[in-house]
Amino acid sequence: MNIYWWGVLVLVVSVLVGAQQSPVPVEQEPHHHLVLKNDSVLVVRVKLLPGESTLFHTHLYDRMTVDLSDATITRQKPGEPESGPETAKVGRVVALESNGPFTHLVHNAGKATFEALDVEVLHRPTQAAGPAAGKVEAENPSARAYKWTLAPGATSAMHTHERPYLIISTSPLVLKMTDPEGKSFTHEVKAGDIHWVDAKVTHSLANEGTTAGQIVEIELK
Repeated sequence: MNIYWWGVLVLVVSVLVGAQQSPVPVEQEPHHHLVLKNDSVLVVRVKLLPGESTLFHTHLYDRMTVDLSDATITRQKPGEPESGPETAKVGRVVALESNGPFTHLVHNAGKATFEALDVEVLHRPTQAAGPAAGKVEAENPSARAYKWTLAPGATSAMHTHERPYLIISTSPLVLKMTDPEGKSFTHEVKAGDIHWVDAKVTHSLANEGTTAGQIVEIELK
């Protein structure tokens, strides 16, 4: 191969590598699937088979991740080595604070499929947060997360959401929600199902099924 064609080949390879490493917005990353987007939140569901990696992608806002599977993952920032293994676990909630654009990729380093929901809060609050609805599982400047693990027949404490919030089921569940007047609604939900509520709500959560279930509520501050 003469020096001209060698130079062309090097240039093409360089362009391809650069293109592969150019970060994309999180909602455009192929393994992240848009579930919900409104004026308050952006919710994507990520799924990686064993050995798969995302592209480098960028997060812009405070966010929370909720694991939907037990898996082993690693992370990597541009120009840095891959991190050590991290254990994902069904129902784990991680609150992350944004200090500017954050770019990374995620690699499924284990033998099980990795699934998680990523909830990005598009606006930080301009006023002080109100009272918490229950025990806080995780929080950042934009939101709080509560986790309710319910045995068959169990009911959570009655609690009030003063702000809009997202209900996430991390397991299959026959969920019964009851207000202070005793009015109830029952829904059969699957792992990863979500429901956005843009209103003040007081309710309890009950497991009407025969197996243990878990609900995560992410409430805006």
